Amino acid sequence: MRVWPGQPYPLGANWDGQGVNFAIFSENATSIELCLFDRDNDSVESHRIMVRERTDQVWHCYLPDVRPGQFYGYRVHGPYDPNSGNRFNPAKLLIDPYAKAITGEILWSNALFAYKVGSPNEDLELDPDNSAGGVPKCVVIDPAFTWENDRPLRIPWNRTVIYECHTKGMTILHPEVPQPLRGTYLGLCSDPILEHLLALGVTAVELLPVHQFVVDRHLAELNLTNYWGYNSIGFFAPDVRYAAKGLGNQVHEFKSMVKTFHSAGIEVILDVVYNHTGEGNHLGPTLSLRGIDNRAYYRLDGNNPRFYTDFTGTGNSLNMQHPRTIQLIMDSLRYWVNDMHVDGFRFDLAPVLARELHDVDRLSAFFDIIHQDPTLANVKLIAEPWDVGPGGYQVGNFPIRWAEWNGRYRDSVRHYWRGDPGQVSDLASRLAGSSDIYEPSGRGSYASINFVTAHDGFTLHDLVTYEQKHNEANGENNQDGHNDNVSRNWGVEGETDDPNILDRRFRVMRSIIATLAFSQGVPMLSHGDEIARTQHGNNNAYAQDNEITWVHWDLNDRQRELLAFTRKCMNLRHTHGVLRRRHFFRGEPTYKGGPKDLSWIRSDGREMTDADWHNGDNHALGMLIYGEGTDETDDRGRPIKGDTLLLVLNASEDHVTFDMPAMNGDDSWAELTDSRSRELGVIGTGSVDVAPFSLVLLRYGGNRRVSNEEFTI
Repeated sequence: MRVWPGQPYPLGANWDGQGVNFAIFSENATSIELCLFDRDNDSVESHRIMVRERTDQVWHCYLPDVRPGQFYGYRVHGPYDPNSGNRFNPAKLLIDPYAKAITGEILWSNALFAYKVGSPNEDLELDPDNSAGGVPKCVVIDPAFTWENDRPLRIPWNRTVIYECHTKGMTILHPEVPQPLRGTYLGLCSDPILEHLLALGVTAVELLPVHQFVVDRHLAELNLTNYWGYNSIGFFAPDVRYAAKGLGNQVHEFKSMVKTFHSAGIEVILDVVYNHTGEGNHLGPTLSLRGIDNRAYYRLDGNNPRFYTDFTGTGNSLNMQHPRTIQLIMDSLRYWVNDMHVDGFRFDLAPVLARELHDVDRLSAFFDIIHQDPTLANVKLIAEPWDVGPGGYQVGNFPIRWAEWNGRYRDSVRHYWRGDPGQVSDLASRLAGSSDIYEPSGRGSYASINFVTAHDGFTLHDLVTYEQKHNEANGENNQDGHNDNVSRNWGVEGETDDPNILDRRFRVMRSIIATLAFSQGVPMLSHGDEIARTQHGNNNAYAQDNEITWVHWDLNDRQRELLAFTRKCMNLRHTHGVLRRRHFFRGEPTYKGGPKDLSWIRSDGREMTDADWHNGDNHALGMLIYGEGTDETDDRGRPIKGDTLLLVLNASEDHVTFDMPAMNGDDSWAELTDSRSRELGVIGTGSVDVAPFSLVLLRYGGNRRVSNEEFTI
């Protein structure tokens, strides 16, 4: 085996058409060995090569005789002294943090731990057993792919509709997806799924984590798995579990999926987990970063570096104080944009990335680098704006260019449609785009990613079916998951055949979906909510890779009706620019002496007063958006005028008669949708009946556009 010096950059294993350059960072290692394997399950390497070149703390070599498809890993030498933060153990094969492909899952045994498991000294006694038989191997890839004319879609935020989904769960039971493709990247972009997404008006899929991840040992021993994937071990490697043709094809198939989505006009957003890895706390396995350079990559306790600072609830947090850790994350982001063509990222527990010291820092190096990086200048950046550390709830506190999962939107909509008192004022703020949260930071309504349900928590069906969590299948005696779900079962806990209860449940589901579609900001649907997917009351189904979490496609009449209603609501959103403004409403006249761009209406057709806003017994609200208030423009900057719309919501137990506001001109209103699912019509001068826990969207003037002179209030 010929060994040449090679180059320190780029990091990872990179095929140049003639050979492979290997480069790995370690600040505190004393020596590093590159191990080559003939097969993915080998426990002994065929070649062990001492990496002798070291440049700026990067160890590197070039192997002219190695080709794509080569399996490899590293053994890193250095002190094993947990009390000082060093956990080197060359008996443990390590995954390259920059590996572009990884062979599969780990095989659990005590050999995966750098210390002697069961020792009275816990993690302080070195374990000499070779771990290579249980550690997945890294794979050298050939990056060549025919992208043809694939380009970033760059769909504007105000035209974006996000669909959060799981790569496997979305397709594994779909009868029209070809059997070999079910549960895979290629299955997710197959024609039946594309047709479903396009009919819903979806413009972006947000995939639950697809970085190669670790299944925790305690889950594996219970025959469960880390289904959601929030336990990354390879920030560059698409998970091989979702490759239809298995090992060696995951990169090509992922690229094919992105290319296919783009050709259909759908962007791809990745849910990424850069805040921690699957190595856990000080008693976790040694799989990659811990054995390469524990002190550089992980946030250690300043008073006792044997232990980890944990802002994530998983046992460890990445060390955002170290430039090489930030480089790892930034290189990963750039790779997924440049090489894999993804369009954006949703950052799991994003405040962790902003913790340079202890507190969350909006001016942290991570944000500075993100904002200055030209590769990331046009991608969508979405934060999950909370972590488990002190001060971790940061909704509204991220800087410009960042959108956020709006947890306050979720809670407000749930409280309102559950029928809780005193919710009208807060709901109005959420309907209007949450300017109270995001405008102070200089951002627009795009900053609010509006959602009511997501992968974590109840599905929409379960939100109206269960008041208590039912997580027994997780093996934790129903102790895991949130206890307060802001849900209502409408008379019976769980499933029922009572038609009256079912009518009410599906009406509320339709009302919630319509609220999501007609709110300013960016709507996000959780997969299967449009067809009333259930997890049978499990609100923490992270470990369930089975029919509890998979989307079932055999629909009854009520589910088909819900799907049709969802499609209609999203189509109305796309059709009416006033429902998806780029900027916040001002609550002011659109021209001198004219009507306000937005008015809030009470049931007698007049504007809300301060007393109305503070009336805790009021459950009804009208949102009147003036058609000239749209801020859409064409390519030359000319305003695109819209229709005047009235959204009327009623979350009380009683019918509400809602008088139409006074207008100048034609007094007719066309009913566009009603969540009680009834025959729609045209209303002349008069009122509309809004049933309990339902909403109605109306358009002023039938099919006509509204002129300035026809609208007053």
